[in-house]
Amino acid sequence: MQGEGNALDPLAPQPAAPPLELARPARSHKPYDFTHPLPYGAIVREGGVYFVVFSRSATAMRLLLYDRVGDTEPAEVISFHPEDDRWGDVWCMFVPGVGPGQLYHYQAEGPWDPKRGHRFDPRARLIDPYALALAGDFQPADDGVLRPPKCVVVDDHFDWQGDRHIRRPVAETVIYEMHVRGFTRHPNSKTKHPGTYLGVIEKIPYLKSLGVTAVELMPVHEFPILDWDGRPKQRPNYWGYDPLAFFAPHRGYAVSREPGAQVREFKEMVRALHEAGIEVILDVVFNHTAEGNERGPTLSFKGLENRVYYMLDEQGNYRNYSGCGNTVNGNHPVVREMIFHCLRHWVLNYHVDGFRFDLASILSRDRQGNLVPNPPLVEAIAEDPLLADTKIIAEAWDAAGAYQVGTFASTRWAEWNGRYRDDVRRFWRGDPGMVGALATRLAGSSDLYEPSGRCPYHSINFVTSHDGFTLNDLVSYNHKHNEANGEENRDGENNNYSCNYGVEGPTRSRKVEAVRRRQIRNFLATLLLSQGVPMLLMGDECRRTQQGNNNAYCQDNELSWFDWSLVKKHRDLVRFVRELIRFRRAVPTVRRTHFLRGRPEAEGLLPDVSWYDPAGGPVDWFSPQRSLTCVFAAPLGKDGRPEGKHVLLFLHADPEPGRFVVPEPVRHLAWRAFVNTAARPPEDIYPGGEGPPVTRFDWELPGRTLVALAAEATAEHGPALALPQGCEEQQAR
Repeated sequence: MQGEGNALDPLAPQPAAPPLELARPARSHKPYDFTHPLPYGAIVREGGVYFVVFSRSATAMRLLLYDRVGDTEPAEVISFHPEDDRWGDVWCMFVPGVGPGQLYHYQAEGPWDPKRGHRFDPRARLIDPYALALAGDFQPADDGVLRPPKCVVVDDHFDWQGDRHIRRPVAETVIYEMHVRGFTRHPNSKTKHPGTYLGVIEKIPYLKSLGVTAVELMPVHEFPILDWDGRPKQRPNYWGYDPLAFFAPHRGYAVSREPGAQVREFKEMVRALHEAGIEVILDVVFNHTAEGNERGPTLSFKGLENRVYYMLDEQGNYRNYSGCGNTVNGNHPVVREMIFHCLRHWVLNYHVDGFRFDLASILSRDRQGNLVPNPPLVEAIAEDPLLADTKIIAEAWDAAGAYQVGTFASTRWAEWNGRYRDDVRRFWRGDPGMVGALATRLAGSSDLYEPSGRCPYHSINFVTSHDGFTLNDLVSYNHKHNEANGEENRDGENNNYSCNYGVEGPTRSRKVEAVRRRQIRNFLATLLLSQGVPMLLMGDECRRTQQGNNNAYCQDNELSWFDWSLVKKHRDLVRFVRELIRFRRAVPTVRRTHFLRGRPEAEGLLPDVSWYDPAGGPVDWFSPQRSLTCVFAAPLGKDGRPEGKHVLLFLHADPEPGRFVVPEPVRHLAWRAFVNTAARPPEDIYPGGEGPPVTRFDWELPGRTLVALAAEATAEHGPALALPQGCEEQQAR
């Protein structure tokens, strides 16, 4: 059922709530006891529970208590006393005799005046904005009343067994973006609990073998499973970007159906990941909710204080900077307080290590939707002392045209670097004139982050993410193929900077497949050898495909799930990624904490970065050439001497073969083979950069090839030897 409010005629004035038949007499309650602190939500205390909710404009408030998840009507309805149970705009009371596991909703009466922003519906069953867990799902609404999942009173006690935040420096982080359900839901995952938090625990050995240091989980706070009328959605909400309750882990990822079990299982997952040395970053969606616009349902925020929680225009309509119908009013003090409580809740009660803020530019908008400098919410998140150990990452744009990559905020905020994604894609596709942009991205995007005093690690580098093509599809399709979404292929990004190299989609052509294999390795090597923080998309290490779908938000099926057979099928690529990550974590040369200057850090040393054309001469940054040579010199260690390895990169995006020369200033170094994307496995990568020594200074590379060499910074420099076998093989091999 679609429509404003929960009535069959949603635009009509809402009648007073009819008396509800109760299964038993309503219990007595007590006024709020202010010897306790005043948080919000359902707070368990000795002998009962405090229920605390904000509403400024409500004229009456009721608490609905249920006995069972499947009940359509409450067993008890308790009215808040307008004098004894209201303090300012906060309604609060103590209900004795209830405890953890209790199911509840709120009901609020108030004005129905959409032009003034009021949309109270006295029949609506409302989700507590501070609910710590939900149970059940939407139930049939044949009488015109929506029945959303029920809130659960939760006891937060959990044996963390001494677990604390890992606190790994951002510069040493390697992020793996993944979907909790999709990671293990495929039938061939061979997990006991597929598609769940516990299923993730079963696959921790795989994550650990890859070497990633953090998982970035797509939304795990509550979102709808069924449609508002209790029937299956026409387009399943697979991604989860449709919040119902910000404080509650998604019930659909729990094994147990016991109300509140998802709280315990989520904590078990975090604890297990921490034991493996893997941090947990949450993708949080504080920009909109599942209630939609004027035609959407009343489920929670609309029915409690619509004009506080949402940005509205002068006519009371919803401003839509999210592309999802409404926009959370994040810079209103009440909403800002809720967001802070929420972030602290996930950090303190769930031990999460960081947050990625979806469409974060919305957090920079004031109550009228204007982008403002130093927005209070963004600045306060950066300065919050309880969040000091966490990583905070912005998706620094929104659906209304704001694009703040490089200008989003202060030195605490890292950003998804969309410029990195686009420039690296264009370079390897072979677009002319991209060498300057590529060099800037390889070196940490100083053009974006240095002016604001930030560092290379504030750039979260990525080539692919959940939103768009997978890496396999980036090199297999010229165009999106989203027909399965049921929107006639109108949805999703049209400009992907992709290339199919001669055939759209899967092919048996050895020539085309050889180019695709090489390009996948080119992208991965570029990503993992760039300054900044790399982020991998789940399954890119084994060529997961979505068959050209670049907007699989509704594909809760094998199109989106991780196909575990690919790990074996593409074991050589998995090994390639594993060794790149191992090298990155061991070699500080490719994860500098300060921007490169192009000059030596001390007299007599190499410049920290040097750029050359393929012939070893100076680069013409304005030429249409598609090739570049880069030397990253090893940084100084604590003893004032170079530490680790020097790294030399030949990046050749031209489709035709090209001649490359080791630049004269670095010929004295004892270079050894590391990466050669044109070579057959296992010669495509040598662990630790300890491959055969090079035996010549110049050679011809096949088109679309990346070669990386490594040299010990402290080793005695012997005579230059030769590039290993494989660099002169032909492109179509």
